Amino acid sequence: MKPELVETPPASALEQARATRNPIRKLYFWTLHWAATRHATKALVILSFAESSFFPVPPDVLLIGMTFAAPRRWARYALWCSLASVVGGTLGYAIGWGLWDSVGKPIVDFYQGHEVIEKVRHWYDTWGFWGVLVAAITPIPYKVFTIASGLFHFDFGLFVLGSAIGRPFRFFLVAGLIGRYGERIRPFIEHKLEWVLLAVTAAGILGFVAIRFLH
Repeated sequence: MKPELVETPPASALEQARATRNPIRKLYFWTLHWAATRHATKALVILSFAESSFFPVPPDVLLIGMTFAAPRRWARYALWCSLASVVGGTLGYAIGWGLWDSVGKPIVDFYQGHEVIEKVRHWYDTWGFWGVLVAAITPIPYKVFTIASGLFHFDFGLFVLGSAIGRPFRFFLVAGLIGRYGERIRPFIEHKLEWVLLAVTAAGILGFVAIRFLH
């Protein structure tokens, strides 16, 4: 990957990060600063890959920061994020398929998701391909579905197809909206940052809650 061309001077965000004592705002401005560096794409790929099988932090956080920093590159960032997520999903599938006892079960234990896994089995029996597609788009934790797909030997071709459709849909939508309207909504986000982050966190929690009620 070639070094990124910085379109937004990182010093501005860095100065704001140093100036505030609010830990949430400090983290936000630090992310914007870091997202404009030449290492950002590599970090995005690693984060997106890991999140699809075990890591709890969604790549949307860094994707949004990078798109704010360089809005013209939104499609490139979304593409890297999507590709890494799909490949990472196959790792989750492999964990469920062949490493359930040694790796998959501890991950599920960490997320307290054993009841969720059983409900995923029923959802697959009922919806099949569409279950993967919905999971790839919505805030429902995708890592739960990737591991469960391997555990239940869900058709690998359909699993990859659902991921290849659903993950780009999500990431291109997020990056596209920021790329198109980012400068208009950025003042609102930064003014109401605590509430925005609370809403994002709530969406992630609701994803874990929602999956428990799948029938």
